[in-house]
Amino acid sequence: MRVDFSGRDQHVTPLKMSRPLATRLLFEAQKQPDVEVCGFLSASDEGPHEIYPVANIAAEPARRFEMDPAGQIAAMKAMRENGERLLAIYHSHPSAPPEPSIHDIEGLGYPDALYLIISLNIKGVLEMRAWQRDGEAMVERVLTVMD
Repeated sequence: MRVDFSGRDQHVTPLKMSRPLATRLLFEAQKQPDVEVCGFLSASDEGPHEIYPVANIAAEPARRFEMDPAGQIAAMKAMRENGERLLAIYHSHPSAPPEPSIHDIEGLGYPDALYLIISLNIKGVLEMRAWQRDGEAMVERVLTVMD
């Protein structure tokens, strides 16, 4: 398995993430390969810190994600209790590239958060890319995985 963490937009500050954390995100996506899995990625003073999976309650979970409100509240509460803050929303695309869809952009509930999209679309290759809202557009962030 090859994992592609390459970024495309070099003028934005890179997002640095530990390899174990990136591996856990990829594993979350692989646990349900036919569903868009979703959740939060928190940050501490040291950077990206913990993942908080949230159930996808969308009517068509293979094509869209909608995070369970109770799960979102529980995750945000846990982050506060752990001294963390919201860094990113993550979700997977079972059969599409790791680029924001029109539904992803329209459903941005946390405009200041980063968006991590994990693609299971390419046989044998998992790809994760980071995006950030810039006005009405989504700008890619360089994602660097540190050993």
